[in-house]
Amino acid sequence: MLAALADHDVTGEVVRVVDHDVRFGVSTDEGDGDEWPAIREKIMNAQILVVASPIWMGQPSSVCKMVLERLDAELSETDSEGRMLTYGKVAIVAVVGNEDGAHHVTAEVMQALSDVGFSIPASGGTYWVGEAMGGVDYDRAGPKPDTTGRATKTAAANAAHLAQLLADKQYPPS
Repeated sequence: MLAALADHDVTGEVVRVVDHDVRFGVSTDEGDGDEWPAIREKIMNAQILVVASPIWMGQPSSVCKMVLERLDAELSETDSEGRMLTYGKVAIVAVVGNEDGAHHVTAEVMQALSDVGFSIPASGGTYWVGEAMGGVDYDRAGPKPDTTGRATKTAAANAAHLAQLLADKQYPPS
């Protein structure tokens, strides 16, 4: 996804939440060594958030769900006009797996991101699903279907476009 975004002069970094000590909870800082505040700062400094998750038993991974849980704190974080601090930020979703559920995972994650203030562009999701119960993961699958590549490029183009529009003109206060 970062390569597709780079085609639109968007730079970024991969942050694997699983590699950090992120505590469960619904606040911006759960204290006692919680590493979420540093990740949250990166999200707040970005215009585009890409949430990527594998499919586990037809669901987003538990780490993805924990990220959504932590983003729930944004419901009470507002600017001086009463807008959530995530207003004006764009989010897209990437899903991989070896089982059905890509549409369900995408829908669940997009809805949660929208609920906490992110804007979702048209065609803001991409996925790859290998052979059901297969042993080949995305990173080892070899050439990917053209449909996955086109969906990824479209999600990136639309995210970059929407981010620019929102940077130029923020949502009005309620």
